[in-house]
Amino acid sequence: MIGKIISSVIVYLLVVNSPLAQQNMSFDDYLDSLKDKAIAEGVSQSTIDEHFSKIKVFKRATVNGSERALNLESYIPKNAPEITISTARAMFKEQQDTIIAIGDRYGVQPRFLIALWGLTSEFGEQKGNFPILSVTASNAFSGNRENFYIDEFIAALKIIESGEVQYEQLIGSSTGAMGHMQIMPSQYLAYAEDANGDGNVDIWNNQYDAFATAAAMLRAGGWSNDETWGRQVGSIEVISEDVVGVEYTKTFNQWQDLGVRRYNGNDLPKRDDMQVSLLRPDGVKGRQYLVYNNFRLLQEWSTSEHFLLTVTYLSERIKNPPIN
Repeated sequence: MIGKIISSVIVYLLVVNSPLAQQNMSFDDYLDSLKDKAIAEGVSQSTIDEHFSKIKVFKRATVNGSERALNLESYIPKNAPEITISTARAMFKEQQDTIIAIGDRYGVQPRFLIALWGLTSEFGEQKGNFPILSVTASNAFSGNRENFYIDEFIAALKIIESGEVQYEQLIGSSTGAMGHMQIMPSQYLAYAEDANGDGNVDIWNNQYDAFATAAAMLRAGGWSNDETWGRQVGSIEVISEDVVGVEYTKTFNQWQDLGVRRYNGNDLPKRDDMQVSLLRPDGVKGRQYLVYNNFRLLQEWSTSEHFLLTVTYLSERIKNPPIN
């Protein structure tokens, strides 16, 4: 659900202004409350005794607001420039036998895995090196998505308790995302896959394990290998904002009746068997897209429509022209 959406330097500083800190709760006191929650979720006292003393408080620097203000016309070329496209195509060609085999095994087109790899961790170059227990505990302490990060903190403890990953190996980004494909701890627990059969799941150093884990997560959500992600469209009528967004769905025929057309002006497919959403990330004057269920599943990494449409753009550039 969370990746490296934009290229920016992430700095960790002591938390001095978190909502909980302002309520006179120290980080140590907060950790005590997390101990109780972890024990209630089945984490052993020995795991807590061994690792809680290592947890430090951190704060992520805020992202420059100008990045958020970019529209798709600027965002896509900034975050998926030609060098990223050529690298993605080269990576696909170099590893196509293995990545195609993983795609076939899980029913996920490999171009999407390569695109996610490129845009979440820069093809493994920006996986993050922060201790996940400290990151998730600190993000929970900040009060931002507290329950989400408490769950991820407990999931991280369970990963360590399993013995498959040591505390020192459990590292990731400022958001708690880990490895080549920037998988959250709870996602690792649910979907971790050993792609090469060596008996070890290593999403940090083995991109194939990371690809397989991401593919297993998409498959579990209902990914369709027979469908793509969506398409850019136009409209001959003004479409109300009341029906715009991934949470609103209609059939192609219903969108046709509302005035949505293919980007070239032709009619939409005449079918009622798919639930399709209309996106306008930059408002009524910006680009419009109809997106399908596969697109919704990519929200496991981010809810940013700009980021996800950049992933799908990169996937299309990997696909066309065909790589021999």
